[in-house]
Amino acid sequence: MKPADENIKRTLRLVKAMLDLADAGDAQREDVGCGVLYGIIRDAGYKIRKRAEAEKAAHIKKGDWL
Repeated sequence: MKPADENIKRTLRLVKAMLDLADAGDAQREDVGCGVLYGIIRDAGYKIRKRAEAEKAAHIKKGDWL
């Protein structure tokens, strides 16, 4: 696999970890400040995932994704 493709896969794994953390942190939070923090993590994760999936689709369309 090409390094660029591997980096996209790694990014998608990182996003999953971010979203898992946001879910767990939100469920266990003790105050509003933590809720804000986990909301920011979740929002960033969704934005990164959207961009990474678009890049993956572009690589697949070009025939570069193996």
